[in-house]
Amino acid sequence: MSGYVEEIAPEKVNDLLSNREKLSIVDVRGPEEVATGKIPGAYNLPVNEIQTRMTELDKNKQHIIVCQSGGRSSMASMVLKSNGYNVLNMTGGMNEWNGTTE
Repeated sequence: MSGYVEEIAPEKVNDLLSNREKLSIVDVRGPEEVATGKIPGAYNLPVNEIQTRMTELDKNKQHIIVCQSGGRSSMASMVLKSNGYNVLNMTGGMNEWNGTTE
């Protein structure tokens, strides 16, 4: 199985949200980081809890994985992909996010 995880640009995620697409966005930052603002509707699943909590995610959906800069989400994406999840890593993370936050 390839270790390569497909990526998606923050602008594309914002476009999809603007078009009212139903997205599963998983924010793998810690709760204190998420408290500073997250993509509306994003589900917080800290990267250090991925192994024990990944069953909370629906394997039949595609999930967009987000962190602060793209590093942790890349690791989390590889873990999820190797466990059969359909994931996209959002490049640049919240540092590159220009859309609304909640």
